[in-house]
Amino acid sequence: MMQFTTFTYPIFKQSIEDYHQKNDVDAKMQNPYVEKSIEYYLYLKNWIDTVQWHLEDIIRDPEIDPKKALDIKRRIDRSNQERTDIVELIDSYFYEKYQSTIYDKAATFNTESPAWAVDRLSILALKIYHMQQETLRKDINDEHRSTCREKLAVLLEQQQDLSMAIDQLLADIKSGKKYMKVYKQMKMYNDPNLNPVLYRKK
Repeated sequence: MMQFTTFTYPIFKQSIEDYHQKNDVDAKMQNPYVEKSIEYYLYLKNWIDTVQWHLEDIIRDPEIDPKKALDIKRRIDRSNQERTDIVELIDSYFYEKYQSTIYDKAATFNTESPAWAVDRLSILALKIYHMQQETLRKDINDEHRSTCREKLAVLLEQQQDLSMAIDQLLADIKSGKKYMKVYKQMKMYNDPNLNPVLYRKK
């Protein structure tokens, strides 16, 4: 049976490569997977991460117009909320998949849910892609290229380790060694009823 990350990571790479066909934060996503399938959500998750990665680049331009910077900051805030929503959908997929699990008496919790670990794998895929691009630049010296190659090697090792950890966590949940429990994220700053700056204006 294929490990979950063996199936997941190519979807992340596909999303990243598709984005860079136009390399435009306003480009419309063309998700190739069936809507509401786990593949669809994984592709969407990484697309959100990829767009936000480039928004974070843009907003760090020291000569950016303050109005544009504020607009991007608010867009990043919305993106973070979308990212959280998709992570929770992916966790719901796992929860439903393993809801019939009979847990061992000695079963323990993990420090994070499977989908939040998958979230880190999505970000790692972006780091690997962009570090790889750094090693291919024509306008850098050998020292910079060597440094980037060393960092890329570490990132690739991290990708292997994280993938193994995610697959082991899912195996432990399936066998009843780990509990699967989902907490809905409570982002207070986006909620007009919880952010004091917002509710004091009512």
